[in-house]
Amino acid sequence: MGKVIYDVSMSMDGFISGPNVRPEAGLGDGGERLHEWGINSADPRNREIVESWTSTGAIFVGRTTYDLSVPYWGADGPMGAARLPTIIVSHSVPQDIPDGGVYTFVDSVEAALETAKKLAGDKDIGIAGGNIAQQFISLGLVDEIFIHLVPVLFGSGTRLIEELGGEHVQLETTEVIETKEAIHLRFRVIK
Repeated sequence: MGKVIYDVSMSMDGFISGPNVRPEAGLGDGGERLHEWGINSADPRNREIVESWTSTGAIFVGRTTYDLSVPYWGADGPMGAARLPTIIVSHSVPQDIPDGGVYTFVDSVEAALETAKKLAGDKDIGIAGGNIAQQFISLGLVDEIFIHLVPVLFGSGTRLIEELGGEHVQLETTEVIETKEAIHLRFRVIK
């Protein structure tokens, strides 16, 4: 198995979505600004980061992220035509899962990890979504955190990490890439 990596874009004031998250605005009001660095940038360093995601073998998401995103993802999931296996941690399974989709529903973080290990093989496993990432971090199951710090202040929205409880999680900075659109910060979780 590769590494478990929480890869997320964040505003300068610590938000991973704007305010008023809802089905028609899954990243909240103005939240799409967080992803512009990966969509609209001509900087080769940003393009390289985006292209590296194709080496991911599976991804974890929580039920909220799934519910907000599946209308846009469709059956192919978050990586589109790459059809990345997507494991959703949820206490229930929705009735309207897209036919032929890449989605697997499990009822615990532990079950998600076991499923992802099988599906990803030796490739890395990604995490998308705030709450599910907090659960994995709290259990000591995250190897790296990769933050794309975007030069914008939201003032409100969904925080990167709201509350972990327990002891501090120590990190080691392993990479910093500065571009005009974002500063990319990679940390190893010290276990």
